[in-house]
Amino acid sequence: MGADTAAAQLAALTADRVDHRFKGLPPDADGLTVGELAAQRRNLFTDGFTTPVLALSAERLEHNLALMETYATRHGLAFAPHGKTSMAPQLFWQQIEHGAWGITLAVPHQVRVARRFGIDRIFLANELVDHAALRWIAAELARDEDFRFICYVDSVRGVELMDAALAGTARPVDVVVELAAGEGARTGVRTEAECATVADAVAATTTLRLVGVAGYEGEVPQADPERVHAWLRRLTALAADFDKAGRFSGLEEIVVSAGGSAWFDAVADVFAEIPALSRPVLKLLRSGAYVSHDDGHYRKLTPFARVPEEGALHPAFRLWAQVVSRPSTDQAFANAGKRDAAYDLDLPEAQVVRRDGVEHPASGVEVTGLSDQHAWLRTSPGAELRVGDWIGMGLSHPCTSFDKWELIPVVEQDGTVVDYVRTFF
Repeated sequence: MGADTAAAQLAALTADRVDHRFKGLPPDADGLTVGELAAQRRNLFTDGFTTPVLALSAERLEHNLALMETYATRHGLAFAPHGKTSMAPQLFWQQIEHGAWGITLAVPHQVRVARRFGIDRIFLANELVDHAALRWIAAELARDEDFRFICYVDSVRGVELMDAALAGTARPVDVVVELAAGEGARTGVRTEAECATVADAVAATTTLRLVGVAGYEGEVPQADPERVHAWLRRLTALAADFDKAGRFSGLEEIVVSAGGSAWFDAVADVFAEIPALSRPVLKLLRSGAYVSHDDGHYRKLTPFARVPEEGALHPAFRLWAQVVSRPSTDQAFANAGKRDAAYDLDLPEAQVVRRDGVEHPASGVEVTGLSDQHAWLRTSPGAELRVGDWIGMGLSHPCTSFDKWELIPVVEQDGTVVDYVRTFF
């Protein structure tokens, strides 16, 4: 599998026909292939695109990819960015081309998408107990010797279900014990003693192979730098204890993995402290939201705000809508709503207004609510906003921005659309 498969499958995406399935694209492009439309290098604002339309900045996307590559290299981290953010194989491969070890995913469907597009290293940040999915994973491992797959285990019952589903398979499935981030946190084993019990259950099978430990520091209760660092040190100590007990004998490397998008600086700090173990350590970071970043939740939480000397991510999404109603001096409505914009964490942020080819700041304009297909806008006295204006909005939470759009224009700063990113949710 790998690069050749990826090239063929990515080429097939450009051969898909533009039609009613894809929001925001020019109606007169119907029947063109995606590749033909990209080659026309149309302008987002003047060449027939309809609102609402989500645009991904070409320059900011490239900046974010390069910045995280540099960050991981500087701190001696391997990087498996979480693919659930974009579910876009084109971006998976751009991430790999920028140094990523592989791709992290969450559920079996996402693994199938990644495999379809030639991804050879997958970290599943979940315990996998679905019988059919496990049989399919086993078949993939048997078919492709280059395929590496790692997933969580967090219970003896889970180990038993996996073992039963994998009976008679050719290659064992690599697993890491997930340490919970604390009482009341999401998934994971609550105590180190229970982690050892789960590891014992793995060792008693022939279908599973323990290769390390992992967890998600973003679930640490009342997270702050001190608490997050303390939990990460529990995780690395667990790896050292497992190694001392001989649980990793026969491996080429030991996997220690953590790292969402809010605390990867703490991961870098603590992973740098991992002592020499019996095998080399794959220090695997899994942050995913960086690829597009955002104008809300992650703008506030990003570690780069705490360590500005490392650089800064740039929000790469902008949702364009059109003002369709201005019923009063303090209210207006645009034609983008919950079907188009992320809204689970924060409302969109009105940023610019475009009229007659000229952009100006959206001063005095605030998004106060979303209906299915409308954005509710509050306007202060003197706000420059008319029916027909295009309004550009920043979004909060990349994961719920990507999932509302099947084909996303990639736009250069002057409005030229140079590519289209296909998503598979």
